Amino acid sequence: MKHRVTLTLGPLLFNWAADKWADFYARIADEAPVDRVCVGEVVCSKRLPFYIDRIPQVIERLQRAGKTVFLSSLALVTLKRERQMCADLALTDVGIEVNDLTMLAHHGLGHPFAVSPLINVYNEGTLTFLTNQGANHICFPPELPFEPLSKLAKAAAELGATPEVWAFGRVPLAISGRRYHARIHGLAKDNCQFVCDEDPDGLKTETLDGERFLAINGVQTLSFSHCNLIGDIDRLRMAGVTSFRLSPHSCDMVAVIRLFRQVLDREIEGKVAFDQLARLFPEATFSNGFLTGPNGAGFSTFFDG
Repeated sequence: MKHRVTLTLGPLLFNWAADKWADFYARIADEAPVDRVCVGEVVCSKRLPFYIDRIPQVIERLQRAGKTVFLSSLALVTLKRERQMCADLALTDVGIEVNDLTMLAHHGLGHPFAVSPLINVYNEGTLTFLTNQGANHICFPPELPFEPLSKLAKAAAELGATPEVWAFGRVPLAISGRRYHARIHGLAKDNCQFVCDEDPDGLKTETLDGERFLAINGVQTLSFSHCNLIGDIDRLRMAGVTSFRLSPHSCDMVAVIRLFRQVLDREIEGKVAFDQLARLFPEATFSNGFLTGPNGAGFSTFFDG
């Protein structure tokens, strides 16, 4: 039995103003042909109070538009109040996407949930453990190469879980208790003044030799390049992937989503869509190296090695 291939809009990783945050999701609800939308704070719990009162209205609007909504948990839980946030999240009647396995202690054995790409699902043993706990939708880590990804996608489907890949956006590489954004501005961690809001797609960094390297987002480290698998969709579908994840950025995300949807619906070819996406987001450097080769920041096709 073949399942419809779906699109997921992952949680916003960056620190946007509350009005911009709410307007973004309103447009996603009204205009974007996306199936699933993840909402909530993943990176820094200090950001949540700025828009927490907007979340119920955003969820209602997305659901009214026919989107399936998931609430995303924190990726790094270190404080008592953050543990309480996880416990409170588990009491909601909205689906949960787990970004840290400590969330399972609150969510309960056997209760259905989704697994984010921040969880290290690298083998079938981990996959089986998570599905036995109740996972029914798994987005694999973006650093997986094609061959192991294809094996895991087939295994996930056999276990009754939807296999998903990270298909667009800066790749999350690491997260820690240190606020790099604050340090760069000469501020202490506890007095960061939320300077990360100055960089809506992350702060670009360079090596000492001036080479573009990474992007910083508060306590999170991301790739400098933007993952873009729009030209690799057909091969991934043949490998058993049935869901593709797009990470929100400050470009026209509705247009990005429409391009991916057109490729999934076979209305345009992947190469044509890639060229259109490059024109739509000219400041981005694209990569698919984790999927197709040893250099994650590189770009290649399946047909040129």
